[in-house]
Amino acid sequence: MRRVMRQLRRTLTALTAGAVLATPMLATPVVAAPALAASGRTAPPVPTGHITWRPCTDAGLPGMQCGTMRVPVDWSKPRAAQLDLALVRRKADDPAHHQGTLLLNDGAGGSSIEQLRLATRNGFPDIAGAMTQRFDIVAVDPRGVGHSTPIRCPEPLKPAGVSYFPKNRAAFDKLVAHNRTFAKDCLRRNGPLVAHVDLTSTARDIEAVRTGLGVRRLNWYGIHYSTLLGRTYAALFPGRLRTMTLDTALDDTTSPLTRIVKETTSAEEAFNRFAAWCANSAQCALKGHDVAAEYDALVARADRTPVPVAGGTHRPLTGEDIRGATQDYLNIASVTWPALAKAIVKAQAGDATDFTVDPDGTLDPVQVLVPACLDNARPVSTFEEADRLHKSLAARAPHLGGAVRSQAALAGCLGWPVPAKPVRAGRLVSGAPPALVIQSTHQALAPHAAGSAMAAQLPGSVVLSREGDDYSMFLLSSCVRAATNRYLTDRVLPAPGTTCAN
Repeated sequence: MRRVMRQLRRTLTALTAGAVLATPMLATPVVAAPALAASGRTAPPVPTGHITWRPCTDAGLPGMQCGTMRVPVDWSKPRAAQLDLALVRRKADDPAHHQGTLLLNDGAGGSSIEQLRLATRNGFPDIAGAMTQRFDIVAVDPRGVGHSTPIRCPEPLKPAGVSYFPKNRAAFDKLVAHNRTFAKDCLRRNGPLVAHVDLTSTARDIEAVRTGLGVRRLNWYGIHYSTLLGRTYAALFPGRLRTMTLDTALDDTTSPLTRIVKETTSAEEAFNRFAAWCANSAQCALKGHDVAAEYDALVARADRTPVPVAGGTHRPLTGEDIRGATQDYLNIASVTWPALAKAIVKAQAGDATDFTVDPDGTLDPVQVLVPACLDNARPVSTFEEADRLHKSLAARAPHLGGAVRSQAALAGCLGWPVPAKPVRAGRLVSGAPPALVIQSTHQALAPHAAGSAMAAQLPGSVVLSREGDDYSMFLLSSCVRAATNRYLTDRVLPAPGTTCAN
């Protein structure tokens, strides 16, 4: 077990150092489709509701099955345009004690298939226990994401000269004009799919997957955005879930502006914890320094004169760019905190390359933004409203300035021509199983209180707290693994108020 955990940390560290996907604040990567099918070619169209399985040929998915199914782009027009969903299935290691199918879904912008590949590379089958022994693991890339029919918008998501924190009306108008041009380009290239990557449409896809798998009930493991997707699925299709494990839950029961403020506060607190750790840790490249002051100086310098990227592979980065790339470096303390310190030192020396990569190499920034424009109401429409919000965020977050995912979504969706269609949240969900909600006591993406807000919507649910700053905790915590596996096998939840210390 210790060998596996050491390998996990080494692999995560290597991934952080060598990630190739840009952050949502910077550029859009072009990701080649993997060789998932045995033939090595794109699978032919298959009838809606039917999954065609083949052995995966990808070495990163050993012994697994790769599948494709078709679903309507617009569920209100089931006989109109169709899209492909990509799936990967890992059969249970102990079929004699098989207990069902566990669906992995990483949600908006995140490829569940790539998450499964990464977890497999990090020793997931060896440490997972009952999860991989007794359950078939099925990873589905959501519509518009990854290996499913993807949204591709080559127009730069945020080009040079466009700010998500406009300082005057002219800059605000420039941002809105760019967003409109970007959205028109997305619509031209992707057609109606751009208007149908919302939570409700994606949840309907999951029901089609359940039917295609031929199972009466699914088990759900969702991380971050997929906690909202799991709740939405449970509300639309009562009784279709046996268990729900929700890791790093989000709270969409409040207004969008309140959510931005709460996320900003959480991220700023995470940065302060990083800075305090860094000043005294031998693992930190800035040990003994005033880390927060040096970070602020770097941001101010980059706003005056953008910092180059080695090899000219990317435009030079502004301070806003650096701030926007920082939040995801705060998500796994043992891995990404040391990497953030190295990125700061490297940028101080004149190379901002590490702030053009995302520690989570499974995210596509365009595929994060487009669903966000549908799933969130748009409470800001004028420069004056944006300016008031930004001043409020700056007061709460002197280091990061409020450059968090939810603020980037709000700014990136200004002027978006496709109407938002957010899910109504906050009501009790009948027909859902009591959920295991796993929430870190400190986390840059979601406050601890968001776990309770999610649990309150799912009667009988329990929040399992985990002391620390991490998300995606099943791989990182033996305590979380034990509680999750007991819940999966016996549907027994931990006692309310339980906290994992490791």
